[in-house]
Amino acid sequence: MKSRLHPTRALALVAFAVALSGCASTPAPDVARAAATRPPVALSAADARALDDRILALDPEKVGDRDVRETLARGPVPRIMLLHGGVYGVHLLMESFAEFLAAMGYPIERIRNVGGGDLSYSPYDSAERQAGMLAWYYEQEGVRAMLVGHSQGGIQALKILHELAGSYGGELSVVDPTTGEQQSRTTIVDPLTGAARPVVGLSVAYASVVGTGGWSLALPIHWSVLPHARTIPDSVDEFTSYRIGLDFFAWDVPGLESWKTFHANGKANIRNITLPASYSHVFVPGTAHLAEEPAMRDWINAFDPRVEANWTPPPELDRASVLWAADVWHSIKKHWALEAQRLVTARRAHRAKPGRPARPPRARPERAPSTPPGRPKGEGRSAQHEGAPSTPPGRPKGEGREAQHKGERPECAARRSSPDRTG
Repeated sequence: MKSRLHPTRALALVAFAVALSGCASTPAPDVARAAATRPPVALSAADARALDDRILALDPEKVGDRDVRETLARGPVPRIMLLHGGVYGVHLLMESFAEFLAAMGYPIERIRNVGGGDLSYSPYDSAERQAGMLAWYYEQEGVRAMLVGHSQGGIQALKILHELAGSYGGELSVVDPTTGEQQSRTTIVDPLTGAARPVVGLSVAYASVVGTGGWSLALPIHWSVLPHARTIPDSVDEFTSYRIGLDFFAWDVPGLESWKTFHANGKANIRNITLPASYSHVFVPGTAHLAEEPAMRDWINAFDPRVEANWTPPPELDRASVLWAADVWHSIKKHWALEAQRLVTARRAHRAKPGRPARPPRARPERAPSTPPGRPKGEGRSAQHEGAPSTPPGRPKGEGREAQHKGERPECAARRSSPDRTG
């Protein structure tokens, strides 16, 4: 039987991470982009229809292990953004949770940051940029993302939700995570409709936080969330807050429950859950070991939060963090199924319209004009169009354009189209 992640083991992992912190490699942008947008394994038309039928037949509240591995993992998979705590080394604990999800059947490439390969994101990065990444992922992948935040990562998740809701401003730029570059556009092409829409107003399917608030809110980087600290906007369908029964880091102690309760300021579905006081604020995400035992995996996969008895695990399975892991995994499966069903339904509705292509049209995203180094802005391609002739000297205007579009030399095209041509 595997033991859980003890504090001494975690500290050793932290020290190891420090030694290796300068050794990580970043994939090239073109490789990262290909990984981010790589389609699923090609299926025949009949197999694709059968897979879509199975996706639509799923009960999102009752997704089993076989449903995950044989149906959901073969269809659309939402991006999961894991946001780790703020103390150096705790990213290893969130990586442990990523490994738990992968062992339970979630494709780990949909958790990994395609720009750097990390399995979790920092709470000290710009929430505005992270929101811009989520917009890029949605445009490319067709399904809305999910957020899971721990400690300061939970505060960061709140900031991202409010960025998407427009709480800090009316516009957000798209950020390409394969390069980290902020693009000049503030709209995306909605993959379900083919229409342009602003980044502000987008939503994620699910978000959860654990051990959020407390002393961390004293840091200036998080002050922007103070006016919205306990309100959840409509930029998420379902939001779950987990507080540990006794957590001095997050100021979760008896008597402060009402002060630490989240509320919706719109239509978001909010859940506030209290975990056992024996759980550790620092180590709650360290859950990879829970997926190593078949009996534990079976119990977690069967967990249904609507059944009161499930909140008391069998004594032999009552481990630290198991209720948190089981409930988050249930929510991830649920919204994974809902997002896949949403995309399949939209595709079928589009195909059913007469005279429409098989998929919604994808408008070309706006791009900044290309300006060579040393040339003042505005003297790029448009200046060439204004000052340069559109046809080579000696050639009548328009001659050879059709041939060039087809990859032929103009004189070859002229010979091919001549009425005197024989052979």
